[in-house]
Amino acid sequence: MHDQARCEAEVPQDKRLSARGIEVGQVFYFGTKYSAPMKAVVAGPDGKEVPVEMGSYGVGVSRLVGAVIEASHDDAGIVWPEPVAPFDVGLVNLKAGDAKTDAACDDLYARLTTGGKDVLYDDTGERPGAKFASMDLIGLPWQVVVGPRGLEKGFIEIKNRKTGAKEELSADAVVQKLTLRG
Repeated sequence: MHDQARCEAEVPQDKRLSARGIEVGQVFYFGTKYSAPMKAVVAGPDGKEVPVEMGSYGVGVSRLVGAVIEASHDDAGIVWPEPVAPFDVGLVNLKAGDAKTDAACDDLYARLTTGGKDVLYDDTGERPGAKFASMDLIGLPWQVVVGPRGLEKGFIEIKNRKTGAKEELSADAVVQKLTLRG
């Protein structure tokens, strides 16, 4: 258990650190509150039976989400680290209802999911700016943007949410790049 007086006596002021934190787990010390009534005993150093000193600990899974967001965000929203992101890829259809764009998105969705990626597909009728803002706010590690102009030129844009770096790649190169990642 924390002993405030001992800490203040043993740790010089210039060696102490005070910082913001977020509690994601907790430890509770019960002493012999439960072991004594249950007669849960062990042999002490002198061979005599003594009640077990008890405690418990736990991690608040719902608190972990808040901790990740607190530690990994920017002005536009969440920046999910890849290992804990709710989806791997955000697929943005810039012109939902357009046959070529819909077909390209459907194909990418199928290939990425077959490749083991969880994909959040935005095929809403929202304007492109709103879609980009939503994807940044959600913060998925990768954004794949499919629009008619890019398709005419033979490319699809991918964006790394963490770095903001964008690339224009063929559909095959997008699938290869994203499915070869861990």
